[in-house]
Amino acid sequence: MLHGETVHSPLPMDLPWWQADHAVFFGVLYIVLGIIACGMGYCILKAWWDSCGDGGVSHHH
Repeated sequence: MLHGETVHSPLPMDLPWWQADHAVFFGVLYIVLGIIACGMGYCILKAWWDSCGDGGVSHHH
């Protein structure tokens, strides 16, 4: 990648990690996306566990 050239792909293997601004921006971006994905996965698994755990019978009044 030449100086001043734009990034054409957000994939980690295509990024110029030697440039500090790209490394910081995409590093934080991937960390935030990972946290969001973990939170969504937790919510999905918790909902599935709660729906399967009581046999489909609700005990709430």
